[in-house]
Amino acid sequence: FLRYHQDCGHDINDRFIQIFRDTEKTPLRHVSLRNSTITNEGMRILLRHQLNSLSMWYCNKITTASWNILIEHCRQLRSLELGRFVDMLKHSEPNEKTPIDFQLLLPRLQRLKLNGVVLQPTIQFSHLTELCHLDLTACIFAEFSLKALVDLPNLRTLILFNVWPLEHEFPTLCKLKNLETLDLSVSRANVDGNYLTPNKLLANLVENLPKLRHLDISGTNLAGDGVAERAGSCTGNSSDIPGLVSRVDRPLDFLGIYYTSHSACKWHDIPALRVAGEATEEQILVAAVAYQDRHELLTKVLNDLYHLLRFETCKQIHKALDVVLSAMDKHIRVKNIQISGSATLFYIVKGREKMKFGVPLKNHIIHTLLNGMSTHLTDDTMMRNGCLTLCQFNIPLDVMFEYERLVQILLHGVSYREQEGFVQRIAIYLLNSLACQVDGSQKLFLGDLGAISTMLNLINDRLSRRVFDDVMEVAWSTMWNVTDETAKNCERFLDGRGMEYFLRCLKLFPDRDELLRNMMGLLGNVAEVKELRPRLMTPEFITEFSDLLDSSSDGIEVSYNAAGVLAHIASDGADAWTIPRPTRYSVLVRMVEAIERWDLSAERNINYRSFEPILGLIRCYHTPQCQHWAIWALANLTKVYPTKYCRVVEQEHGVELLQELIDHPQPYPRLKELAQIVLTHCRNLSEPMNGTATDGGGINNSTDPNVMELDG
Repeated sequence: FLRYHQDCGHDINDRFIQIFRDTEKTPLRHVSLRNSTITNEGMRILLRHQLNSLSMWYCNKITTASWNILIEHCRQLRSLELGRFVDMLKHSEPNEKTPIDFQLLLPRLQRLKLNGVVLQPTIQFSHLTELCHLDLTACIFAEFSLKALVDLPNLRTLILFNVWPLEHEFPTLCKLKNLETLDLSVSRANVDGNYLTPNKLLANLVENLPKLRHLDISGTNLAGDGVAERAGSCTGNSSDIPGLVSRVDRPLDFLGIYYTSHSACKWHDIPALRVAGEATEEQILVAAVAYQDRHELLTKVLNDLYHLLRFETCKQIHKALDVVLSAMDKHIRVKNIQISGSATLFYIVKGREKMKFGVPLKNHIIHTLLNGMSTHLTDDTMMRNGCLTLCQFNIPLDVMFEYERLVQILLHGVSYREQEGFVQRIAIYLLNSLACQVDGSQKLFLGDLGAISTMLNLINDRLSRRVFDDVMEVAWSTMWNVTDETAKNCERFLDGRGMEYFLRCLKLFPDRDELLRNMMGLLGNVAEVKELRPRLMTPEFITEFSDLLDSSSDGIEVSYNAAGVLAHIASDGADAWTIPRPTRYSVLVRMVEAIERWDLSAERNINYRSFEPILGLIRCYHTPQCQHWAIWALANLTKVYPTKYCRVVEQEHGVELLQELIDHPQPYPRLKELAQIVLTHCRNLSEPMNGTATDGGGINNSTDPNVMELDG
């Protein structure tokens, strides 16, 4: 339950831990926490349970107080793992160097993992008779000696990763006769891990540990210089690693030689069944699995994988994907792992294998990416990698399960990036794609999070610098999408000085076709809201709309949208026309003249999800010019895209409204002619047809961002 809660992206904090206050009703036996904000108070509740195992990583609010609680209540503990950023046995203050004096009063312990703890000579191990696995990663030996482990009868595994120096401990290591796994690796190759007599030390060690099956000497020079030595056996086998010559006839199950001196992993005769190294894909993948808990090495491994995938030489794509996701999930706070992992994911999901990914796997990839992006919001490289990888998915369909979190991340990416930066550009394209083809509640959510104000800020910034770029263009497009049939967002646009920015854009950039189209599409949405139309009734606005009727920008789109705005304003009746100039009559005349200039067969750059606003104008018998625009729109759309839009007309009872208009005595003949054209299109679609019908309404299936952004 705890793991599921964390996998869903929720924090395990003190408040959540209250669920487990009653140790009888909600008993716990195994607790694993990562990236938790739990404090000592929450630990006090958890540690009162009869725990068998406790694992903690990246829980940086824990202090030494929890150790005392653990010793008091958990003497039955079998497994204890205190990973990175768990300060239960060390001071959390970076300037505090005084070591903690502690004893392992956990007599039944079988597995123990400590990370970065200072070990003093007073610490006792001999009473831990059941201890079989001991991991002292990055621990500091303050006069502590491995001699304290000699009397442990069941010790099978000893991990001394990043413990240095160790040369003086080799005689003691040779006495641990039952060891099956020994790790002497270091992450800082050529800094740590250089022994004076590597061949002799390793040979003596291996010969004295007869049960050894798993050995890791990564980052050290213990593999020697590559001069082969022949084994003293009848087989004649040799080992390119001199210290392992005694194992040529009995190879190790695993050997870690990742980035050793002289690149030992590239040698031919290596007495091991599995090798963790950097020479081949198989070695890199073995290393990726073996070093999942070692962020220092894991970053290097992910970089090696990245290069394999980038040059399309990686064959085991699914295995690579598994280790990358695991690494990113385990080390959310390690920025380098998130950056390397996300770059590697990009090439995985970009490749042909993506077609084989099912929904759960796609969801896992997206969830992991968003975890990394939300944790490292201010890092441009992480945001860039994340956005580029997300672009490889079907937006918005594939990301709907994380819609709200992705919107929040992208809004941050748009708002807090340098002007004209790459992250800002790609984030706004993704945001626009998310605003397209979603329902009203999600559009409203975008507005609630500040999408309108964010877009207006971007536009204002560029107006103040007199700069036109794709960010400004897409900002208007995003607002066009977000305001579609969403009155509250239309109001937000007006309240945010949107009309002022509209006029300034018209003045500064009059020849930008896409900009004009996007702005007029947005104002068409605003004009559909009856309560907001009085705010458009000013001489300046009406004059601009009227002049745009004569625009040929972007085909008929700008003129069409200008007519739509004026038709909705005029539909409120003569009394609502509160300005003396231009007159209502003159505007309506210009509007009809413009409509009759348009080509009824013109292909469109627009997408309607509903005809409700258009059908509403068909009922406007007091102003037939409004009906004229509405019926022409239906005639055009049902002619050019019959498969898509004839069904919408029928489903929304447009056929009945048009028949009613034809039978009505008031509309002038051209209106009835256009209405009949629409009915004929619908009738033809319902009947069997010869030849092939074309449906140009497939705009929404395109992956071109310039098309996907459009939504009427």
